[in-house]
Amino acid sequence: MGLTRNFLLSTATVLLALALAANACSPSDRAALLDFKAALNEPYLGIFNTWSGTDCCTNWYGINCDPETKRVADIVLRGESEDPIFEKAGRSGYMTGSISPSICQLDRLTTLVVADWKDISGEIPACITSLPNLRILDLIGNKISGQIPADIGKLSRLTVLNLADNQISGSLPSSIVNLNSLMHLELSNNKLSGEIPSDIGKLSMMSRALLSRNQLTGPIPSSLANIYRLADLDLSMNQITGSIPDQFGSMPVLSTLNLDSNQLSGEIPTSLLANSGLNILNLSRNALEGNLPDVFGPKTYFTTIDLSYNNLRGSIPKSLSSAKYVGHLDLSHNHLCGPIPDGSPFDHLEASSFANNDCLCGMPLRTC
Repeated sequence: MGLTRNFLLSTATVLLALALAANACSPSDRAALLDFKAALNEPYLGIFNTWSGTDCCTNWYGINCDPETKRVADIVLRGESEDPIFEKAGRSGYMTGSISPSICQLDRLTTLVVADWKDISGEIPACITSLPNLRILDLIGNKISGQIPADIGKLSRLTVLNLADNQISGSLPSSIVNLNSLMHLELSNNKLSGEIPSDIGKLSMMSRALLSRNQLTGPIPSSLANIYRLADLDLSMNQITGSIPDQFGSMPVLSTLNLDSNQLSGEIPTSLLANSGLNILNLSRNALEGNLPDVFGPKTYFTTIDLSYNNLRGSIPKSLSSAKYVGHLDLSHNHLCGPIPDGSPFDHLEASSFANNDCLCGMPLRTC
């Protein structure tokens, strides 16, 4: 009887061990994660204290596994979070170290988020372009340097590429135009230089392209206008030259266009100000010239139009008074002349919106 009982207990133990092993993450994934952890130092929150035991799929902070294969699918580590661990510590995240190339051993990875840790440095591992299932790469808010991997275009399933607020340098890789699934491109506040690839319009799925506060040069590619879904384009605070493509005025979904603080010249396309879908337009601090097109009407709805610090001449179009809504309008620091039209939106604007022009007059400035 005792032998039978011991046999049954032993069998149950083996079955339980087999069941646990079946539900645990793969040893190779666990080893890769521990190598990844070893290259980082998080001194305040202790999030890596949860990375213990053999099963990295259970209760390892920020790790999620595919329920069927038990392979690591997601790494989501955000230094700005509403997670209780942050609330309890009463602080945001801080981490030093670098992103280990061991991350590339996680060949089923779909999401890699290591964001807003402020002091993670080093380069993006070049091997990251070998992860065939990667859909989200978000490394915003660190001190990552070096260049964007040249073969970034191999990530055919990538939908989000967010490398903003780092110290990344070099040019945009030509292969970036091969990211056929890319929807969100955020590279603002880095040290990127060179020209934007002329065929960037091949990114047909893209809805946001944010490249402000870099050192980009050359013209604005007219192929951007071919991206039907593009709603938000920000190329501000670069060294971009040339004119604004006329085709931008016919983009059906474009609602926010920030081109301020560049070296743009030429005239403002008439079709751009006539685009009834455009909601925020900032062309300030360039070298734009010519007259303001008189193309506004009842469908015009701008929360912001900022054309300040240019070389615009002529008068303020009277048709602006027929606009459905204009919230903020700044025409200061140009060479405009003549009377400021009556009525909305001019009746709620301050004198600073019209300051430093050649000879504007009327409310809210001096009378003509």
